[in-house]
Amino acid sequence: MANIASARKAARQSEKRRQHNASLRSKMRTAIKDVVKAVAAGDKVAAGAIFQRATSTIDIIADKDIIHKNKAARHKSRLAAAVKAMA
Repeated sequence: MANIASARKAARQSEKRRQHNASLRSKMRTAIKDVVKAVAAGDKVAAGAIFQRATSTIDIIADKDIIHKNKAARHKSRLAAAVKAMA
């Protein structure tokens, strides 16, 4: 454990940040799973709507540097291909 006051504060801040980032990452994973479920169910209209919400969530998380922008692009591309392939 840190002995210096500033190091203790830094440890508190980094733990708070870690928990917040984990929460956002979890939110992104849930959004991705929702699209995959909609595609598996075969409902193209619902899948398109859920995909739009998921895309927004992924972009927000990438903007905050919680995931890399290329990872965000990869997820969005794969989800878009899955939704498009339903036609």
